[in-house]
Amino acid sequence: MNSTEDGAENEANVGAASLLTASPGVAPLGRTPQPAVTRKPSFVYALGRVEPRFASLAIEKEFAQTMGRAETAGLTDRQALLSLLETPSNRHLIRQLCWVFTVEGIETYILVPGHPSDFDLLVDTVRPERSGDDVDVVVGVRGALAAPEKCNGLVVPVVAFTQIYSFDRDGLVAAIPRPDELDAERDEDFRSSAAEMFDRIMQIADNAGATDEHRAVNYLALRYPAIYAKATEAHASELSLSGIEARPSRLSGTTRDVVDVIFTFTSRRTDVADKYFVRVDVTEEFPFLVTKLSSYYDR
Repeated sequence: MNSTEDGAENEANVGAASLLTASPGVAPLGRTPQPAVTRKPSFVYALGRVEPRFASLAIEKEFAQTMGRAETAGLTDRQALLSLLETPSNRHLIRQLCWVFTVEGIETYILVPGHPSDFDLLVDTVRPERSGDDVDVVVGVRGALAAPEKCNGLVVPVVAFTQIYSFDRDGLVAAIPRPDELDAERDEDFRSSAAEMFDRIMQIADNAGATDEHRAVNYLALRYPAIYAKATEAHASELSLSGIEARPSRLSGTTRDVVDVIFTFTSRRTDVADKYFVRVDVTEEFPFLVTKLSSYYDR
């Protein structure tokens, strides 16, 4: 065979090979088709604060002009901003703001509503007066990094939120139901223990509410009063909360993700530690309890 024929045959082989590999959904000859790998969404259950910011200079000027036409006598800057956002004719301004979520003062996410009707949840995070005890809880799905022009150069992940809960620390502690086994005379002890444990959870290092472990801990802080009752009981027995640890549970399988959250209380007299744990299912966007708080034994 001459060189011309060899070249034609090679081109034909290359063309056939490219057809085998380029056709979507068709496995190359001799290979078994592999199922498509679907990635689990990056869910977020985070504790922090929501801050409205101007996305650009033009948006800031638009707010200033609108504010100049509004009746704001006697209002602080924050009260005037809230009044502006609550006015129905100014709803377009809510959409133009950049809503930043901070954790321990660090810019962590940019928030966008998962549904257009959820912009009101963002307005609810703007309090008439700022307090160091303000807390916002964001539940949603984390996406890609924001483009620099989205929020005046800030590049952090965007979270499409499903729900936002806004409250202050003292309000949360006051709303936690006191266990039946604790009489009214111990209510103050219970509130103090609950406040201390909540503060410990808020201060867990790097808790951006994005890992399964952090989501489980944050869920318990908001939804499971039994951990606060256990802290009160421990303090009455001269035990201190010495650790909060979360790890994948032995119950985790191919279809469900379960986390064990372990609370360690150490005797102030003997340094002997008592451990208790609770299991939380974090497979989906909203975590839920699997097993109640019970004693934990190291294996």
